[in-house]
Formats: sequence, C-alpha cells, structure tokens
Amino acid sequence: MNDSREVRGDAVTSYKNAPTRSITAGGVTFAYRELGSQSDVPVVFLTHLAAVLDNWDPRVVDGIAAKRRVITFDNRGVGASTGTTPRTIQAMAKDAVAFIRALGLEYVDLHGFSMGGMVAQVIAQTEPQLVRKLILTGTGPAGGEGIKNVSRLSHFDTVRGLLTLQDLKQFLFFTRTAGGRRAGKEFLARLKERTHDRRKAISLTSYGAQLKAIHRWGLEQPHDLSVIHQPVLVANGESDRMVPLQNSADLARRVPNGELVIYPDAGHSGIFQFHRQFVQTALELLER
Repeated sequence: MNDSREVRGDAVTSYKNAPTRSITAGGVTFAYRELGSQSDVPVVFLTHLAAVLDNWDPRVVDGIAAKRRVITFDNRGVGASTGTTPRTIQAMAKDAVAFIRALGLEYVDLHGFSMGGMVAQVIAQTEPQLVRKLILTGTGPAGGEGIKNVSRLSHFDTVRGLLTLQDLKQFLFFTRTAGGRRAGKEFLARLKERTHDRRKAISLTSYGAQLKAIHRWGLEQPHDLSVIHQPVLVANGESDRMVPLQNSADLARRVPNGELVIYPDAGHSGIFQFHRQFVQTALELLER
C-alpha cells in the first residue's frame, strides 16, 4: 500500500507507484501512467529515443506532478504499447495526438525530451488548438545542426558501454567530467527505484525505426517555427553531444515566445542532472 507521501486524496503522487493503464486509439493500445492533481491542464510527456515508461527520471515526474497532472506513455511499438514503430517524427506526432484525444483531453501542455521534443514541435504546428504551453528539452528543430549524426553517436556509445560494462546513457546523456559521471550514476540509480510492473526494453527493430526517424528529421528542410505562438521553454546542457547546444538557441530564437535555459557541465540530459532547478523553472512556466 502507498504511504501518505505517495497518495494525496485519490491522486497518485509518486511515479514509482503509478499504475500502468492502457487505452486504444487508431487500432493501437497505448500503455500509460498518470499521477498528480486531476484538476489541472495535464502535462503530457513525450519521451526520448529507445525509452519506455521506466526511463523518465522520477524526480522530474514527481516534481512536476506535485503541482500538475502528468501523463506519460509508451510510443507505438515500444514497451507495452502495440503496433509497429513509426519511421518518421510526423507519424509519431499523429500517434501522440490520437492518444491524447482518446483520453478525452481537449487542451494539454507538452514536455518533449530529445526525440519527444521533435514530436512536440510537430504537434504544435499541426494541432495548435490542442497545445497550451511547450517545454522542449535536449532537442532541436528539423534540419538542426548535428541531429543527423545521432545514429552514429548512439552506435559508438553502445560499443563504449559494452567495453566498459556501463549503461550507454552514461556516455550519451552526461559529460565525462567528475560531476557528469556522478550525475549519471545518480540518474541511473533513480531509474531503478520502481521495482514492480516494469516495461521490457525496446526491441532492436523499434530502435532502428526511431533512429531512422531522427535521422530523417535531421535532414529535413527547416520548419516555419514562427507559427508556434504558445509560450515555449527550451532547456539543455551546455555540452550536449547528441543534439548540440546551438539547436536549443536556434529553437528559442525562432519561436515568438521562447525562453532558453542552459545548464553548466551538463550533457544531453541536463534537465535530469539539474532536476531541482528544471522542475522549478518548468512549473513557473506552466503556472504563469
């Protein structure tokens, strides 16, 4: 049974104990979890390459859920969601919209991390009436500098992880400084806090499909981001190898209402390394 710190009334407030539910939309059954207040405009989290429900940092989820309703879900063909994994960011965006509407939601905030931030941009452009505010973290615009190299970096760091018996996220997400290594170990430990009802890792086929989608995004012509009129928070680490920092600056500059936050001595997952600061900044935007 959850203790009083993890349940507030009927609302689950701890991600490690949030039940996994499912809903069907467009012939796909999506696995999802939700927690936090039921009275707010929900914040839908759009996840990164290769991620399942258990890959969200519980400090970020719980921190946002302390004030907002948070919904996370497995992409099509990943984790416990059915179907075949899309090979384009645009198809992933259509899936996310179908999932949101299946929940009966007419208005949401979006937090997209990395690949999820690409999906969030497409949703804001194609379904602007659905989105109130945007948080784009560790991500970049279509055609952004270096994004087409994600596949090469992922393969390289997979080998590094195997050779050193470490999780590849230690290399992909964090710097190799003393602070970055320490933050990586703490983050990976937090991902293990949930000990029940965990999702299986992404299949190699789905992983390949997502890599192809990101590669295509990196080769696309730049989109007209001036059509995104919602308030947008853009955040990243100053030493992001996967999606170089200049992409974050470019995003924040090209949207009419952009705000940029950069974390020092941090890589791709600066928002997880500096989770306390990120949660505070994100909530300030969401509750403004």
